[in-house]
Parts: sequence; C-alpha cells; structure tokens
Amino acid sequence: MSDTNLRPELPDHLCIDERSPFYNAEVLKHDIGIRFNGKDRHDVEEYCLSEGWVKVPAGKTLDRKGNPLLMKLKGKLEVFYK
Repeated sequence: MSDTNLRPELPDHLCIDERSPFYNAEVLKHDIGIRFNGKDRHDVEEYCLSEGWVKVPAGKTLDRKGNPLLMKLKGKLEVFYK
C-alpha cells in the first residue's frame, strides 16, 4: 500500500520519446497501463487524456529520420498504474 504513495500523479500528456517536451522519466519508471476504447494497449507512444487521443506506430513504417511513423487515434482513454 505504501508503494502507491511513492508514485507520481499521472500527467495529462505523456510521451515515451526523450526528445519530447512531454517526456517524464519519473512517471515512466513505473508500469503504466493504457486502456483505449475498452481494450488494453501496449504499443502507445504518446497520449493526451484531456483531448482523448493516443499515438501508436503505423505498422513497421519509418519516417525519414528512422523513427516509427505514428497515427493519432481518438476515443475513450483511461490511464492507470498497474
């Protein structure tokens, strides 16, 4: 029970890319669960709770810099600690 007190509050906008201004290493140390439209997703690169969207890779497609090409999906979003 004391473990939940040590976790930081989940931000409204979070990204796993270190170059993003929405990257937060403290939050990403913990295991985060994302439920999008009623299904658990494990491939989410970025999310925004207030706007209700997630960004996920579009298959194996890469952009010109070698990063995965991301698609923005809108829907019902829930974020929680596992």
